[in-house]
Amino acid sequence: MMPKTKLGRWAGALAAVFVVSFIVVLNERNLLGWRIGDPRLIMLGTCMFISGIAAFVTGTVSIIKFKDRSPVVILAVAFGFIAVLLVIMEVVEAIVERSAH
Repeated sequence: MMPKTKLGRWAGALAAVFVVSFIVVLNERNLLGWRIGDPRLIMLGTCMFISGIAAFVTGTVSIIKFKDRSPVVILAVAFGFIAVLLVIMEVVEAIVERSAH
């Protein structure tokens, strides 16, 4: 159930940070009325993306190199992949927005 390797534990912890940050970003924006572009929201979102991508990388290395197939590591890779997709979506959106003007 739990990861066997140190890298797998790191992946699980980083995925947990990503999920908690994602929930906080969604709730703070709705509850406190933070607007898009608020420095606190940008800082929290950046930390969220970094932890998600780090969870993806560490989980992938843990699976491939150390053969750690625990559910926590697999979930970390899944959440990390979602973070990578969100980053790609943000970059593409910015490119499209700039080219439209």
